[in-house]
Amino acid sequence: MAFVIAVASRKGGAGKSTVVANLATALRAAGTRVALLDVDPQGTLTRWAQVRPATVPEIGFEAAAGWRVPQSVDRHRREDGFVILDTPPHADNDAKLAIRTADLVVIPLQPSMPDLWAIDGTLAIAAAEKKPVALMLNRVPAQGRLRDEVAAAVAERDLPLLAGAFGNRTAFASAFGHGLGVVEQAPRSPAADEARALAEAIRREAAG
Repeated sequence: MAFVIAVASRKGGAGKSTVVANLATALRAAGTRVALLDVDPQGTLTRWAQVRPATVPEIGFEAAAGWRVPQSVDRHRREDGFVILDTPPHADNDAKLAIRTADLVVIPLQPSMPDLWAIDGTLAIAAAEKKPVALMLNRVPAQGRLRDEVAAAVAERDLPLLAGAFGNRTAFASAFGHGLGVVEQAPRSPAADEARALAEAIRREAAG
């Protein structure tokens, strides 16, 4: 059966769609089956899937909302691999449904204290649904102490932090705009190494 991941954050601009696309393509490049569900009505991941070239490895995709969310997840769960959901940035019913279907809730976190404070709502939903969570740092600047400060604050709260932080790199945005992941557009780049590290961390989570 597939391992289901909901990438979730109530805070807009956390970079959920970029994380989903790059995690999915890194897993797929390693030969793993991946299916994506866009639960966010903004449809950012849907646009990414629409411009994705036919020459790259296929990734299953569909948009779902309401009662179709658990139905779609159940259908994809029957096969091996991963199912990854891009969720809405608000605590609406679709976000709760997506989290309810997940085996793991991944919360992207930009390295700032206000962003750390903003994840409390997402943590509360996951706790109410009795779902495990893991944080991952996104858009980390190349210089400065913010990363270490936020990582220390995360540790103080005893929250799990995944390996595979994403730097604040233009490679992520460039690849996304072409329907690709960085492992496909720039496979030897530092950004691609970060995406592979996140994929490996997720595989470890799935293996228990």
